[in-house]
Amino acid sequence: MLDCVAVLRREPDNPVDTSAVAAWVDGEHIGYLPSHLSKRFPLHVGAELPVPMRLFSLRRDGKIRGEAWVWLGTDAPQWQYSATNPPPLTPEEKHAAEAAWRTNMVHDALVEGGRRAEQFRTGMVDGVHYLELVEPIKQLKREGRLREALELCYQAIEGAERDAGGREPAPAYTEHAAIIHRKLGERDLEVAVLRRWLDHAPPERREGSRIAERLAKIRR
Repeated sequence: MLDCVAVLRREPDNPVDTSAVAAWVDGEHIGYLPSHLSKRFPLHVGAELPVPMRLFSLRRDGKIRGEAWVWLGTDAPQWQYSATNPPPLTPEEKHAAEAAWRTNMVHDALVEGGRRAEQFRTGMVDGVHYLELVEPIKQLKREGRLREALELCYQAIEGAERDAGGREPAPAYTEHAAIIHRKLGERDLEVAVLRRWLDHAPPERREGSRIAERLAKIRR
């Protein structure tokens, strides 16, 4: 862990994002602010802003991974991570942290009770909320266990449909299922799961959706 001072500079000539804000430390380019933040960040072209930075790095398998945070407030930094509570840096750590965050979110909502708890119960199937299935599905896909991943996809799809409340269901699980069916050569099932989402979505939300676009490509 390293605490230091970074200098923020806007990059109007950045070929990817003309609103990019870069962070520099001792003449070295460290990274960029998230794009959603840089677009509204009050920093004029040509200006420099020194800010506190906390950087973490990890050497593993001959490679160095690093991530850094800058503090944009005027008060003393209150960092989420510390030397005794480092952030997840490896892909495995990030997957585990994401899964734990989702599980804790569902648990806290259920414990809280009231309307929020009832909303979360609506999206549960077999005692598991569909949001908790994101990482397990991805992990099974990474391991090539496609049939098991597909089972979780349909469990999540059911939960998302229950939770939609007149809106379109969360589409990610349908997309995962469609991709798996494509890999397995199951074109009819791929079409069916895409149509299922469209059937559950309000008419005004179907056209132009990622699901509709994917289905149109299959039919070409």
